[in-house]
Amino acid sequence: MNDQNKPKQRPEETPKTVLGGTSAAKSSSGWKNLFAKRWVSPAIFMAAAAIIVTLMWIYQGADQASPTTGKTGSNEVSQGDETIPQGQNDETMEVAIGDELMQWPVVDKTSLKIERPFFDENASEAEQEAAVVQVGNTFTTNTGIDFVNPNGDTFDVLAALSGKVTHVSKHATNGNVIEITHADGLVTVYQSVAEIQVAEGDDVRQGTKIAIAGRSDVGRDLGIHLHFETIKDGKPVNPNSLITE
Repeated sequence: MNDQNKPKQRPEETPKTVLGGTSAAKSSSGWKNLFAKRWVSPAIFMAAAAIIVTLMWIYQGADQASPTTGKTGSNEVSQGDETIPQGQNDETMEVAIGDELMQWPVVDKTSLKIERPFFDENASEAEQEAAVVQVGNTFTTNTGIDFVNPNGDTFDVLAALSGKVTHVSKHATNGNVIEITHADGLVTVYQSVAEIQVAEGDDVRQGTKIAIAGRSDVGRDLGIHLHFETIKDGKPVNPNSLITE
């Protein structure tokens, strides 16, 4: 028989071997469909962020304690502030810096008169009334203690505690102001002073003369006086609670 008359045979096809072809395609298609949804990516991001924040919180809590800081002298303390601060009535505590205990910022407290006390929310009605400051038509509570000389004379103003002078300025209503920053978030404030003898950045020792008592607009009814404040962690506290007589 002639080879040309023989029926042609189809070439044998090489079988294709696909390992997991169908399941892989379905899996890939499933992931694509999943990530195509708008909520999936944000949800994954939020979960990862939550895990990171939790780990950071645990690490920081175990590694260090949060420090306590107070306000610096960059913020002026206004005796005539319209906001009425609440007097703190903590138990008396001694403030010690090394071997120092806070002292009154005057040479002889017994020779002076407290014309306007610190406003104490637990004081009697008469004592609270004496601790109210009138500025125009506004009444505010006194955030410090106002000393006057019964004779109307001036007197020396001393640093109540060793520290650094962090603020010196002339305030529109409070007169000249000096702030000294100490350790543990404590700041002492001296308002209505004259003849200032320190400057910002100075380190002063306890008992150093820093000024003399003067006048201010907010305390014009007091004449020559010293307005003394103690600020602990940014809040005014009664100087009597910090100073041992």
